[in-house]
Amino acid sequence: MLLLLFDIDGTLLQRASGEHAAALRAAAGRVHGVDLSRVDSVEYAGRTDRAIARDLLAAAGVEELDEAWVEETVREYERLCPPDLSATVAPGMVELLDALAARPDEFRLALVTGNLEPVARRKLGAAGIGHYFEPGQGGFGSDDEDRGRLPAIARGRASDPAWPRGRTVVIGDTPRDIHCARVDEVRVAAVATGSFGVEALAEADAVVDDARSLLPVLEDWR
Repeated sequence: MLLLLFDIDGTLLQRASGEHAAALRAAAGRVHGVDLSRVDSVEYAGRTDRAIARDLLAAAGVEELDEAWVEETVREYERLCPPDLSATVAPGMVELLDALAARPDEFRLALVTGNLEPVARRKLGAAGIGHYFEPGQGGFGSDDEDRGRLPAIARGRASDPAWPRGRTVVIGDTPRDIHCARVDEVRVAAVATGSFGVEALAEADAVVDDARSLLPVLEDWR
């Protein structure tokens, strides 16, 4: 059986991060009493929420991240999240998830994402695909600021002892997704459905144009 660790933004969903980014920024500013509305130099793609918030605050002269920011971000995202994000599901992704979920003896689905877990679950629920990903599984930005540590966390939650590296695949859309897989020495399949093209993702073990092309790759690796 392969453990498949899916990224969210740019992979499972497309153009669904606007409200999330707004919630993160508003919550960090509110908790720390600073105006972050004009900070625009921070990179978001492929990073954890905690790392993004820390950089936003550093740009405003704040050195320490108050942990109250986590709950405030979750509350703010709950307020801002659209009730229906189904239109943001990547083309072919529902068909892929259906095909994988129909073969539970061959594939196990979980998440590896920089999103805080409550934000990730809320986002996927609004998109109508949250049921594919079992609670208590995966690795999230609320687990560790360093995305490179998240695949190992997900493997540890999948089984005891941890799920084997040789039977684990990260699926993402950015060079940072590839990097996090390399840190944990697991395979990675990249989909060019986010802001990075095929050439930028060439260091992955496999690169495909969209979700429809992923199933043959995963079947071959099985």
